[in-house]
Amino acid sequence: MDAQKLLNLYAAGERDFIGAKLHQINLCGTDLRGANFAEADLSGADLSHANLSGCNFSRANLTDADISRANLSGANLSEVNLIGADLIRANLERTNLSRADLRGANLLLANLSSANLSEAEMSGADLSGANLKKANLIASNINEAEISGADLRKAIITEYEMSGRVLHIGLSHKWITWAGC
Repeated sequence: MDAQKLLNLYAAGERDFIGAKLHQINLCGTDLRGANFAEADLSGADLSHANLSGCNFSRANLTDADISRANLSGANLSEVNLIGADLIRANLERTNLSRADLRGANLLLANLSSANLSEAEMSGADLSGANLKKANLIASNINEAEISGADLRKAIITEYEMSGRVLHIGLSHKWITWAGC
């Protein structure tokens, strides 16, 4: 399906794009609030600056997608593949990213406040300067993730995996040090 057909269907009231083949589609700056992209292939897609709040992307493939500066607040991204995705300055507030694969994703300055990242795979992700206030990181893998300058105030962090290194996290003028196992 091409971008124009999808936008026409959306304008006509269609919201279900379950399993759609949208590889490398350009939806930059579009408003697709509340659409259902469960199990869709959006690998390599340009979703930058798009309003995707409340969308369902569960089990979708967003490998190498450009989602920078997009609004995904309240969206469902559970079990989504975001390997290598660009989420710079994306709004992921209250987003469900449980069991998401974020290996190598760029979340520089992203807003992940109150997001559910439980059991998420984030090894090698860049979370520098990200807002993780009140985020649920239970059983997530942040091994080798870059989180310098990330705000983790009131984040739920237990059962984390760090494998053998010391991690320093800045929390509003205070430093917390965790020793890896």
